[in-house]
Amino acid sequence: MKTLLPLFYLPPISWFSEFLKEENEIILEQFENFPKQTYRNRCNIYGANGRLSLIIPINHNGKRVLKELEISDRENWRKLHWKSIKTACQSSPYFEFYENKMEDIFSFQTNSLVEFNLNALKIIQNILKTEKAYSLSDEYVKNFEGEDFREKFSAKQESEYEMDDYYQTFSDKMGFEKDLSILDLICNKGPESLTYLKNIKTK
Repeated sequence: MKTLLPLFYLPPISWFSEFLKEENEIILEQFENFPKQTYRNRCNIYGANGRLSLIIPINHNGKRVLKELEISDRENWRKLHWKSIKTACQSSPYFEFYENKMEDIFSFQTNSLVEFNLNALKIIQNILKTEKAYSLSDEYVKNFEGEDFREKFSAKQESEYEMDDYYQTFSDKMGFEKDLSILDLICNKGPESLTYLKNIKTK
């Protein structure tokens, strides 16, 4: 089935469960108007004090179409994001195994949010050892014929997806945090991540 997914920054686990379904013919949206406070430029990780949002700053130059959005580098966010991920995940079972590949996400130089997210997706697919094909939208379609997930994944509300608990670095102290960035799953489940993703269901 044709499936339209939003293009996210280090997407949540639920997004990857849809992306990797064999029956889904994936199209990534790049011509929508940029909605604020979504995973398009943010991801959630599990920090020492709980859920932590990492946000890519955007240049406010009047452009609204996602494909045209430019990243702001005034805040040295790449270095800050990688430092936060390293601090949060370095005690997890598989962090050292994937560290170099994950660090490569932040050495990629572009001022395009779409290009940055696509390159990160390529690296994550490499880590997961999957070559799931996808295409990019070539125009904005309001009423998409197929599964439209553009408003499905909320960064503000609890995830609709059902997923089993797994060990997280801080879960002994603060409990399981559901549906974080794919990086959390990779660092904690390693080679078992693909199997975990295939077992996720919606409520």
